Amino acid sequence: MIVEILGGLIALGGLGLAMSARVIKQFEQGLVFRFGKLQQGVRGPGLTMLIPGVDQLRKVNLQIVTLPVPAQDGITRDNVTVRVDAVVYFKVHDPAKAVINVEDYRFAMLQVAQTSLRSIIGKSELDDLLSNREHLNQGLELMIDTPALAWGIDIDRVEIKDVALPESMKRSMSRQAEAERERRARIITADGELQASKKLSEAAGTMEQTPAALQLRLLQTIVEVAAEKNSTLVLPFPVELLRFLERNTLTDKAVEKVADMAAEKPAVTPADEPAGELPPAPPAPRESAEHETERDSSV
Repeated sequence: MIVEILGGLIALGGLGLAMSARVIKQFEQGLVFRFGKLQQGVRGPGLTMLIPGVDQLRKVNLQIVTLPVPAQDGITRDNVTVRVDAVVYFKVHDPAKAVINVEDYRFAMLQVAQTSLRSIIGKSELDDLLSNREHLNQGLELMIDTPALAWGIDIDRVEIKDVALPESMKRSMSRQAEAERERRARIITADGELQASKKLSEAAGTMEQTPAALQLRLLQTIVEVAAEKNSTLVLPFPVELLRFLERNTLTDKAVEKVADMAAEKPAVTPADEPAGELPPAPPAPRESAEHETERDSSV
């Protein structure tokens, strides 16, 4: 009889011990409520004992939680309709506040993140959403962190994931980017032409001082064209060379004409002319002889 009673007591003790023993993991902390009142001190990781039927244990995860924020539709400050989604990284640093001050801190964080994201969209311009996201992430983190401090939650970081634009806005931005690239291309081409003109001007000045350089350049051009194995070779002549040849041709013709005139009419000196004789009279015009013939026939 006594053995049975002892065995029953041992069994009841083992059952009570099993019901009162709890295991808290390394990344968790435990809050003990005794008759609904929070006990002082937070139970750390390991084995902890509770009073069966009296104490209630609430475990709180201390790991960083990744909370995706659903895409929110909004209108930017420059009146552009966008759809923006984000992600929030947070963790609990005060388990007592996270359990007592808010019913469900995960759902509360999600709602605060959505409203803050809509607010940051309305305060920002489209260019900021596309290119200045770091500044917007800081502002969004500050807006979410303000109520989260009272809930015992620490915001690790907030990032805007994607910005969806309407198709019409995408086409407008693509046309703008294309026009900008065309403008840059034209500026670069014009700058290249300007630099080339300056270099050509310097080369022309050098060739003007050294006429043989122009001939060497012409021969080099002929060699470059002939290297392509063409059946027809077009030889360009500079305008200055043609003008030079024209001037030399006119000068040679003038010299030949003077020489011919000198050969046809020999020079007569005053000493060779006969003294006391008058030069012969010039012959009568042909027209006067014809008039005389007509007059004789009429008589």
